[in-house]
Amino acid sequence: MAACSFRRSIASQLSKVLDLPPENLIKSISAVPVSKKRRVADFQLSIASVTEDNSRDCLAPDLHLQAQKLAEGLKCDAVVSEISAGPGTVNFTINRELLAKTVLRQVLKDGSEYGVKSELFSTVPKQKAVIEFSSPNIAKKFHIGHLRSTIVGNFIANLKVALGHEVIRMNYLGDWGMQFGLLGVGFQLFGNKEKLKTSPLQHLFEVYVQINKAAEDENTKKLAKDFFRKLEEHDEQTLSLWKQFRDFSIDEYIRIYKRLGVHFDEYSGESFYQEKSKEVLKMLENKGLLQKTIKGTGIVDLSEKKDLSSFSTVMRSDGTSLYITRDLAAAIDRMNKHNCDTMIYVTDKSQSNHFQQLFQILKLMGYDWVERCQHVSFGLVQGMKTRRGEVIFLEDVLNEVRSRMLENMASTKTTKEIEDPMETAEKVGLAALIIQVTLIYCSRTSRAFCHRIISLAGIELFKVVEIQACSCSTPMPDSTGMMRSCIDLLRICNPSTLSATSSHSAIWQPWHIKPFL
Repeated sequence: MAACSFRRSIASQLSKVLDLPPENLIKSISAVPVSKKRRVADFQLSIASVTEDNSRDCLAPDLHLQAQKLAEGLKCDAVVSEISAGPGTVNFTINRELLAKTVLRQVLKDGSEYGVKSELFSTVPKQKAVIEFSSPNIAKKFHIGHLRSTIVGNFIANLKVALGHEVIRMNYLGDWGMQFGLLGVGFQLFGNKEKLKTSPLQHLFEVYVQINKAAEDENTKKLAKDFFRKLEEHDEQTLSLWKQFRDFSIDEYIRIYKRLGVHFDEYSGESFYQEKSKEVLKMLENKGLLQKTIKGTGIVDLSEKKDLSSFSTVMRSDGTSLYITRDLAAAIDRMNKHNCDTMIYVTDKSQSNHFQQLFQILKLMGYDWVERCQHVSFGLVQGMKTRRGEVIFLEDVLNEVRSRMLENMASTKTTKEIEDPMETAEKVGLAALIIQVTLIYCSRTSRAFCHRIISLAGIELFKVVEIQACSCSTPMPDSTGMMRSCIDLLRICNPSTLSATSSHSAIWQPWHIKPFL
């Protein structure tokens, strides 16, 4: 791979100055993470990694002086355009034109397997991973807030599969909890059976908004609690209504996922662990971890001094389970079932505290495998409130993107006649949408997210996809086909037209994926 050839070139020059074999230096040359805030080098060598005493006793000023001295003894060449010294490091910037040409040639050579053949990954052990992502709440239409988890989770899953790992893609539906008590009461008050059949999720969304307006009334709250209690007691009539909500929801979600090109190996849900959550509570009690408050709620003390300065509530006063209780049962069940090497949860960062508590409780329960669990978080899409009806539905966004693509195709003089312009607009628009979601800084909480993902102008990768789709009638059934179409376009692309910024972010960035390997 291109990165490896650059490393070898840098190591070759360093070996002449340091009098060390190049193969001993390659592992000490690391890629520098891409920064959007400032311009950074591409590779760096840590002075500490090549000094005889491993520099444990060296002071920072000494390391910096050694870095400066080494940098002065090196020269730029056809590969390296800039060499500089940092705090204990020597930094190398690759010639931008060479970077673009080398990477594009490698892409053409490897095709859809570009990056996978890299020697960087040859020593990565093959693992089994369970990845939970998307996970919408049933009885609600799929809105734009679910998109990040779906796209980021699918990316991590695809990445692991490409590297030879075994992956179980899991959709853990929010299909249990007090909100269904509220929705059940809402349907009893405002529901319409005919509307439920013809437009189920839209109708349930309208019902949910109406009942939340009435939820401030104490009587409504009591009715909701009673409805959920009946659910937990397996009341036949209550369960039948809940099952309708769940079945309608899954049918709708599968249709949306198919449109996004996303699939799951398992559909699970909180309801699967309603009974097992009782077993978890019993285990906590037997281990002396479950405590009761004056109000009767069940809690687990998470404080270091055991003074209840930090705790997690795991049971309501009426004995019903909570979200975290069901998550505990789900985690234990998954590990028993799959015996995986890693378990990844992909959700927004508002749940960071929840997962911190989840992992703490599992550790207290004696499950050492919790060290192999990871929460991958991303920024919230602000301004989305389902209870108030203030949401943007994903299907509306997909339709809008497709519509704009059709407009672009119709207004562009170079657009050729294609057999199915609607399908082409759908796939190219979707590709641009996924690129936008991936490029937007994932840890940032954003109010402008919806506007940015619909606005397609100025995205160079989008232009690559658009030009290729308009000049080729070959169908693009999936992301692999889309990549091959892009490769065909890159075959005639002049690397010198890529700006330093675009070549760095679009081509260089995929190398910085180590946290997910």
